[in-house]
Amino acid sequence: MRVLGVDPGLARTGVAVVEGAPGALRLVHAGCIVTEPGSADAHRLTILFAELSALIEAHRPDVAAVEQLFFASNRTTAMRVGEARGVALCALARAGLEVNEYTPMQVKEGIAGYGGASKAQVGRMVRTLLRVDRVDGPDDTADACAVAICHHHRARMGKATSRVAASDGSNRLAQAVARAQQATKA
Repeated sequence: MRVLGVDPGLARTGVAVVEGAPGALRLVHAGCIVTEPGSADAHRLTILFAELSALIEAHRPDVAAVEQLFFASNRTTAMRVGEARGVALCALARAGLEVNEYTPMQVKEGIAGYGGASKAQVGRMVRTLLRVDRVDGPDDTADACAVAICHHHRARMGKATSRVAASDGSNRLAQAVARAQQATKA
């Protein structure tokens, strides 16, 4: 499976394409879409849409994973990042990609096993899981790698729990998982 991970932002949007399966992941592309701070927001958002669309065309991902927003304060920043996130979601949807969204805590848990992991811990695990010495670029690039890896792990876990839930029904854990999955679909 080839996953496009996106860490949205107006100034910088981290992007990463990771393919394979957990335990055998390969970094295909990692980078950062940068927009000029002095430009009008509409122009910056247009650049983000065009560059993300070109990246999708060039790397042909099977699915996309996007980090959800989390801000404790500063509504103006949250709104501007929200606009960039909306443009990214639009580009992904226009390309016909299934989009999966993860909170920062889910990403950290999926990468480092702990939702309160530090940036350094997540960065170290990204490098370890991708078997690379470093991920070039700002933190946004490594964050996009983490989002893509998180989706790989969660998609695999979803398949495993589906298989368990589809068993003969004698397993109470499998029954509970099946009920929880149906509740989230409703």
